[in-house]
Amino acid sequence: MTQRERFLETLLFGKPDRIPLQPGGARESTRENWHQQGLPGNVEDYNAYAYRQAGGKLELPTGGPGFPVRHTMMPEFDEKVLEEHEESRTVQDWKGNVCEIGKEFSVEYLRNAKDFCTRRWIKCPVENREDWASMQTRYDAEDPSRLPEDAEERAETLRERTWPIQINVHGPFWQLREWLGFENLCIYFYDQPALVDDMLTFWKNYIARLLERASEYVIPDCIRIQEDMAYKNYSMISPAMVREKLLPVWCEWGDVVRKMDVPVYAVDSDGYVGELIPIWIEAGINACDPLEVAAGNDIVAYRERFGQKMAFRGGIDKRAMAAGGGVLEQELQRLKPVIDGGGYIPSCDHAVPPDVSWPNYVQYVKRLAQLTGWL
Repeated sequence: MTQRERFLETLLFGKPDRIPLQPGGARESTRENWHQQGLPGNVEDYNAYAYRQAGGKLELPTGGPGFPVRHTMMPEFDEKVLEEHEESRTVQDWKGNVCEIGKEFSVEYLRNAKDFCTRRWIKCPVENREDWASMQTRYDAEDPSRLPEDAEERAETLRERTWPIQINVHGPFWQLREWLGFENLCIYFYDQPALVDDMLTFWKNYIARLLERASEYVIPDCIRIQEDMAYKNYSMISPAMVREKLLPVWCEWGDVVRKMDVPVYAVDSDGYVGELIPIWIEAGINACDPLEVAAGNDIVAYRERFGQKMAFRGGIDKRAMAAGGGVLEQELQRLKPVIDGGGYIPSCDHAVPPDVSWPNYVQYVKRLAQLTGWL
């Protein structure tokens, strides 16, 4: 099977020859630790190296070019340091947020998820109707530069691809939170519902149009919504509010996804998503990640509850990876029925943290490779 066929067969509950081996992604601090623990400094693909260290002999697929769709703001705000303090600095990021970060971080950490960067929010870019009117000018779905400059040539290359491609877009909750800030968004749902509805309608139409433009060149294998809308125990807004405000957006995008004939319509949210999965299923979403175990997500229970209506990616407790040994083995055995049952690409339930040692990571990759058919 090709990499693409394997990806689709797995998430669509088919019969893959092997399940994709996707152990996880490590942040900068994790990789720095690993280089002190046995990972050579010149190794770029640490997952492939761990697989070889674990005794893996098969050729791992490396993928190929995608079809990037730039849905974020254009033009961006200037990234700059506004004020220096004794142990911190006040900065403006590319999205127009003003926040305070530690001196060990640069503004770049707010652009790329290089590592875990704690911040204190001071000001968000949209505070009133005037700010919102100005913000809309940064999102022109017809701007040619939102699609690849070589779109036609790239489309020709991708037509017979053997690897899956995915288009990621910010979901309505994620995007409104970036404009308003989390606290203001929650307040505005009640105090300024007309403004919130205006923003939701704008974002719904904007993303739908971008996806339609992309479909003129290529049909991706997955369209994935980035939401991050749950705490450890509950969703950030009530299921009733989710159903009222966000479900219509997801449903309309779902219509676009089905019209494009995209097989996987996915969503990403940290935190406990047990309240959200039934609503996502209503919207036509058929895959989700990363299923953080520490937040109470249990894909074994979810599989019993939702059957083949929802596929999963992630779901392996990072704390068990850090512990290694019997704790890790117990965690993987817990998940084995779901792995064997299909509709699941097992992986770390978020970014791999620095308390996961390199020897434990190699052990983890070895057992994961055995369970997914690569060893």
